[in-house]
Amino acid sequence: MNCPTCGNAMVTLELADIEIDHCVHCGGIWLDSGELEFLMDNPQKARHLLDSFQEAPAAAEPPRRCPICGKKMAKIRVGTAKPPLLIDRCRRTDGLWLDRSELQEVLKRGEADKDNRIWGLLADMFGQSGRV
Repeated sequence: MNCPTCGNAMVTLELADIEIDHCVHCGGIWLDSGELEFLMDNPQKARHLLDSFQEAPAAAEPPRRCPICGKKMAKIRVGTAKPPLLIDRCRRTDGLWLDRSELQEVLKRGEADKDNRIWGLLADMFGQSGRV
């Protein structure tokens, strides 16, 4: 699978039962549909976070193409906190694209990783600290 941001091939890393596609060039992460919820490991918080996603039609960022279906993805605003956080979501619900460090911010805004357990696993997985 190629990165929707820079076009380089992504590597697939496995964490528990989740396969995370990661671009080592730009640091982006692709999560297939349902993987964010599985990562959060708390259905109530996951549902609350997903319900906060609102399409941002006037986003300044150019649209990216889904690495699975090839269609333009929607820009999604996560939560209501300032400054706004925009991520990319496949309109066909194939998954989510998160630029470098956006996954950490999504988890923070969803109050899903207060003890940094998920972030620690991801940092170990990617062999980095604070750069995923």
